[in-house]
Amino acid sequence: MSTQQNKIQYNINFKKYKHYIFDWNGTLMNDLWLAVDVIDKMLINRGLHGMTVDNYCEVFDFPVENYYQRIGFDFEKESFEIVGTEFIVEYDKRQYECILHDGALDLLRNLIRLPLTLSVLSARVQHTLEQNLDHYGIYNHFMHIAGLDDHYAHSKLDAGVELLTKTDIAKENTLMIGDTLHDAEVAKELGTDCILIASGHQSKHRLMMANVPVYNTIIDLQKEIVS
Repeated sequence: MSTQQNKIQYNINFKKYKHYIFDWNGTLMNDLWLAVDVIDKMLINRGLHGMTVDNYCEVFDFPVENYYQRIGFDFEKESFEIVGTEFIVEYDKRQYECILHDGALDLLRNLIRLPLTLSVLSARVQHTLEQNLDHYGIYNHFMHIAGLDDHYAHSKLDAGVELLTKTDIAKENTLMIGDTLHDAEVAKELGTDCILIASGHQSKHRLMMANVPVYNTIIDLQKEIVS
């Protein structure tokens, strides 16, 4: 990545935001390596081509059912539910090997000192998401925690709509922060602004297609928010 790309400055008025909605996996938690390791083993066990981090970041997408088919799983031989369950079982066995992204905790601590509120919107199952946030000591940083009813990660839109109904903060004063094009799509549907971070589950050049600000890391974002 060129020096020029690393120095992109976005003209964002962060002072207007009263509510930040964070994605979890890939945005706050650094779990890219684990997702790749689990899916790589699943593919190899089926005689399919394995997965690298670079390849994963080019193909991962929502809904994950389409992504699974794209990388070679045959749902005529085994159902999406079987594949999806296998992934989440293997992932959950090792989930706490992951750590928060560098700068994530500092960013959250800086934000909770400001006159605003924080929420999480995630494709994780609700009770698992709550356990995750508690494990990393950040559960109490968030006003609302919105996950899904199952682990098949179809879409976060409905959960996002419900989350917004629980707040009295205008959409134009709400910012979503994620690491995938799906986060940008959800933000657009919800009517909120969006920022993407290119240290998660999709490559930067893919994220740039969303036509929203894209930061390389949370640390880069934090420098602008707290400057």
